[in-house]
Amino acid sequence: MITVEDWAEIRRLYRSEGLSKAAIARRLGISRNTVAKALASDGPPRYERPAKGSLVDAVEPRVRLLLAEYPTMPATVIAERIGWEHSLTILKDRVRDLRPLYQGIDPADRVEYTPGEVAQCDLWFPPVPIPVSKGVERILPVLAMTSGYSRHTSAVMIPSRQGGDILAGMWRLLAGHPTDPTWPGWGRCPRALVWDRESAIGGKGKPTPAAAAFVGTLGVRLMLAPARDPEFKGLVERRNGFFETSFLPGRVFTSPADFNTQISEWLTTKANTRFVRSIGTTITDRWPIDRAAMITLPPVAPQVGLRARVRLARDYYVRIDANDYSVDPSMIGRFVDVVAGPDRVTVTHEGTVVADHPRYWGSAATITDPNHQATAKRLRADYQATRAATARRHQLRTHADGHAVALRALPDYDALFGIDFHTNPTAPHTPEPVTDSVREHEAEAADGPDGSAPGIIRPTSQGATS
Repeated sequence: MITVEDWAEIRRLYRSEGLSKAAIARRLGISRNTVAKALASDGPPRYERPAKGSLVDAVEPRVRLLLAEYPTMPATVIAERIGWEHSLTILKDRVRDLRPLYQGIDPADRVEYTPGEVAQCDLWFPPVPIPVSKGVERILPVLAMTSGYSRHTSAVMIPSRQGGDILAGMWRLLAGHPTDPTWPGWGRCPRALVWDRESAIGGKGKPTPAAAAFVGTLGVRLMLAPARDPEFKGLVERRNGFFETSFLPGRVFTSPADFNTQISEWLTTKANTRFVRSIGTTITDRWPIDRAAMITLPPVAPQVGLRARVRLARDYYVRIDANDYSVDPSMIGRFVDVVAGPDRVTVTHEGTVVADHPRYWGSAATITDPNHQATAKRLRADYQATRAATARRHQLRTHADGHAVALRALPDYDALFGIDFHTNPTAPHTPEPVTDSVREHEAEAADGPDGSAPGIIRPTSQGATS
């Protein structure tokens, strides 16, 4: 078999130099049959090793039976079922060739988006702990949103992956930060928002009530990706990988706010100014067209953030995202409404703010307002004073006209009526002498408290009159 170089030289000598086959054979020292085959071939010569049998050939029918019943069975499990004792590599290669015959093929199409049509959303978890307070660090989620037509991307770090926090992050990317002008937001909204099966958005295959209310207020559509189909929102998935390779390396973050500032600046100056090969232009050139085709934001903001309605307990704290926040103790026993956004935790009662705290992004913390502590101390002192006064009133017994009733021990009444509960049957009964105090009490009972007919004041079981 000749080499590719010899094949090329034979064709050159025959076509360019005009030599005969015999002359070419003499010059190159090869046979005329070899020259004839080289000139008759359509392509360069290739060495092909003859196919040999494989150890897998003997067990292929059993592999096919298993794949016909269980198309997704891993190759390691197949090896266990058929008792495979040889190299696992050659079995995996054969299973990889056979599996599409039974599982089917799911091709991923390339989709062309129109301006303002869609934006893909996803959560990215940077593998870098972010300081949330002194000595406390957490790995926090980042909400990323990528427009389909222009590939414009925005991202913001949020406190948690709960539904209220995710929706608050989406609203911040669309409407901007309410007090920070460096976060202008998109100012408009695409006609469809694409999410995967995130549990707080549509984990059961349909939008959660909070997510449905959010898109309903915006007047757009929420599209949920099919289960286990990451290609459905491949745009934002690739941006997440881009964050890890181009934004994250070499950066240090001091807080979630610092992270948001750095990623916002990087997106504005670097990521969103790139030339994208798939669209044939830069993101900056397409973004104005894309944004102009989106719909305007509603005049009333949708309900976002973590929300709860609870009856305030005696300890006057409410729990949001594993943290406790103090509330005005005067609201104890009443229902209060709690709203926790990315920055603030606000508690209201019938529209009146009764607590306002900065949002703590850590966990297991107690946030107390000193004014609430002072109010609790005052209310506690008032309560103790009221209890003491009530106790004193209950200890003083009075008649209907208000004058005090004397308290007397039960043995005095035994002496008054000549009763002896400890009489010795062998000794004669000798009544105890009646004292002057008993005679005075008899006279008072005879006259009566209001001058009416005489009556008897009966002792109570506690040894006092009633």
